[in-house]
Amino acid sequence: MAGEISGTSAIRFWGRRSAFALILLRYYVLLVPTIGLYRFWLTTARRRFYWGHTDIGGDTLEYTGGAGQLLVGFLMALVVFVPVYGLFFYLSTQSASVVIIGYGAAAVLLWFLFGYARYRARDFRLSRTLWRGIRFDQAGSAWVYALRRFLWSILTLVTLGLAYPFMAADLWSYRYANSWYGDRKFGFAGSWKHLALPFYLAWAAMAAIVVWAIVIAEQTGLLENPLEGDPAGYFNFLLPLLAGFTVVTFYRAAEISRMFSAVRLGDATLTLRFSGLRLFWQYVLFAIALVAAYILLALGGFVVLTILASEAFAGYGVDFDLLLRAMQSSTITLLAIIFGYLLLFGAFTYVHELFLGYGFWHLLANSASIAGLDTLSDVRARAEDKALAGEGLADALNIGGY
Repeated sequence: MAGEISGTSAIRFWGRRSAFALILLRYYVLLVPTIGLYRFWLTTARRRFYWGHTDIGGDTLEYTGGAGQLLVGFLMALVVFVPVYGLFFYLSTQSASVVIIGYGAAAVLLWFLFGYARYRARDFRLSRTLWRGIRFDQAGSAWVYALRRFLWSILTLVTLGLAYPFMAADLWSYRYANSWYGDRKFGFAGSWKHLALPFYLAWAAMAAIVVWAIVIAEQTGLLENPLEGDPAGYFNFLLPLLAGFTVVTFYRAAEISRMFSAVRLGDATLTLRFSGLRLFWQYVLFAIALVAAYILLALGGFVVLTILASEAFAGYGVDFDLLLRAMQSSTITLLAIIFGYLLLFGAFTYVHELFLGYGFWHLLANSASIAGLDTLSDVRARAEDKALAGEGLADALNIGGY
């Protein structure tokens, strides 16, 4: 278990990716016959794996949330979204101007609700997380947080992103100024100044990359005729895309390190050294694994196709007339579309969780340490917030976290 050296306690995550892969596989198989409803059990199992394999100063985290709570919260959120879907259908029957205005207003509303849903989901996760038998909690107002996030987003958009450090610092501060561990309140010592240098360097680099991409578009003629130009010309954008992705990844690592290192819990202080290079390689592993998964699916699809249309593959060649007639069967085509979509989407989410989700948690936990952990020995527990029924809108909008 993690030990203490000079008053500093390590955070350690020891869950194995291979064991996690088997857990995910079992639950993903059950998603199809349950029409996706088993995802609440998947989310619960995933959190219990992460929490249960993470210890702070030698004591393991515990997740007490249940799948039934998530399901109830999701069903309650549907009561809100059914009228919204009805509104979308009504707008689709109106004139083009009404459709544009209506869909624009709906997009603004959803963007506002994203902030509410994220804060509300964080509230549920913290209230179901225990360490040393003491529960965390999230106070504050999800509506206030959503409004702050929404207004900051508008300012950030108007300033072409230049206001982002102020937005990020304000939202981090609001979250942690309203977070609790038992009867001990969290604090946040960060400000926009912690993000200014890395962000504005990244912003300048991204501006240069955008100019680079515009120059390439002009040279290849894609700027004037993007649909009529040579498709091979789009490969010229690979380097700018890779450069932009690298800049964003390294900035994300810098923000995570600096903001988490500003979190306080009484006299206990958190230090995080999150590696941008290691995060970048997690994305590389994800890309390689996703390509491999899709190749396997393509091979599997070819095998199934040869079985369903065996006559077309008789002999040494392929009878395309027989193959097309077999594929024109409504039953075969419908099954191919449904299962093809489910397999492609399932493979993406499975690989994403196994490499990016697992990799991010592993890097985050094993890059952190806490000083002054012994000052939390006198924290007293508070009662569980049982008024929370799942994560509600976060599940409906599919933006829940770990």
